[in-house]
Amino acid sequence: MVAFIGKVIGVFFEYDTPRIVHIKSKKVGFINRFLQLCIIGYIIGYAIIFQKGYQEFDNVQGAITTKLKGVAETKNVSSSNSSRIWDVNDYVVPPQENLAFFVTTNLIVTDGQQMGVCDEDGKVAGANCTLDASICLPGEPLLTGDGYMTGACVESDRYNNTKVCEVVAWCPTEDGRKQLPNPPALAIAEKFTVFIKNNIEFPKFGVKRRNIPSNRDVSALANCRYDPNTDTQCPIFQLKTIVSGADIESFNAIAVKGGVIQILISWNCNLDHGAENCLPEYSFRRLDEENDVLSPGYNFRFSRYYKDENGTDTRTLFKAYGIKFILTLQGRAGKFSIVPLVLNIGSGLALLSVATIICDIVVLYVLKSRALYKEKKYLEVVGDDAYEGFSNEHNGNEG
Repeated sequence: MVAFIGKVIGVFFEYDTPRIVHIKSKKVGFINRFLQLCIIGYIIGYAIIFQKGYQEFDNVQGAITTKLKGVAETKNVSSSNSSRIWDVNDYVVPPQENLAFFVTTNLIVTDGQQMGVCDEDGKVAGANCTLDASICLPGEPLLTGDGYMTGACVESDRYNNTKVCEVVAWCPTEDGRKQLPNPPALAIAEKFTVFIKNNIEFPKFGVKRRNIPSNRDVSALANCRYDPNTDTQCPIFQLKTIVSGADIESFNAIAVKGGVIQILISWNCNLDHGAENCLPEYSFRRLDEENDVLSPGYNFRFSRYYKDENGTDTRTLFKAYGIKFILTLQGRAGKFSIVPLVLNIGSGLALLSVATIICDIVVLYVLKSRALYKEKKYLEVVGDDAYEGFSNEHNGNEG
């Protein structure tokens, strides 16, 4: 125990200095040079060139606005079977969203609803009272239905030999027998256009850009259409081009039941090549799952209110199916700076020591002549004032 304590204390009075041993060995020399080349290749090829380690970076900031154009006509989608013209004020619901917009492509219409008492639709959960009339509890709502139950169980006007709960609601209630139009009611929506206006800035570098080409006049811009092969800088997109870019089989494939598509605007710029070469790239992808078991696609309900000739509050109920487009802005800009370049070179030089460490392991623990190399590498020198500790005292007592 005394000897152990002496060794521990002795550590504080020792100093190690590197010793250079020049080893002439083809194996060790090859390993050393190979590792050094790998490290230098990593520093220059990956860290500095590929990762642009000579640049400092700034993330993009910006704003996106949209404007849609297009007109559609629908026939036989309402109870009156009359035709109707739909402009942008009708099929874009709501009119404004933050970084998103919705385009109606299909719908089920319930006309002329007024507040009153009527039978609930037979497909509503809890509305079918054919076998048990007591489920129609007066004053209780059908939460997945259209109104509050009166307590009466009545014959359904829509389903034969079926009784349903009577409700106080907007009547007539939505008819669950109606099938979605296929092709979609607004199939022409594939020809609608959306103008995407994007202004961005890289604050660190004081660079501002927009996605509207400055080398085109107003007439050329108004008549251009984005094409991934021929015109990638036009800010006006046909909806069918966006859908096709999201790898969807056809416009009707998503228009019947609706869906969600992301429009990704990427600004990845190398400002060393000039700010005028900083241009956006567009990509598209579908975000929802086409084959969802529960509620596939994208839909919601909204109403338009008016008064009939008698002054009674009336509404038209729309169950709208369509495509929700979500706009996402991402990217960064890089510009030459001496600071990251020096930092990457410095950290790279430090990595070169790894080659020495690996070669030392090979020489001292792997090669056949490792005993000889250990003898040449390690040398113990005892100075005049070397700490002897408890060892000498212990040896003297033994004598």
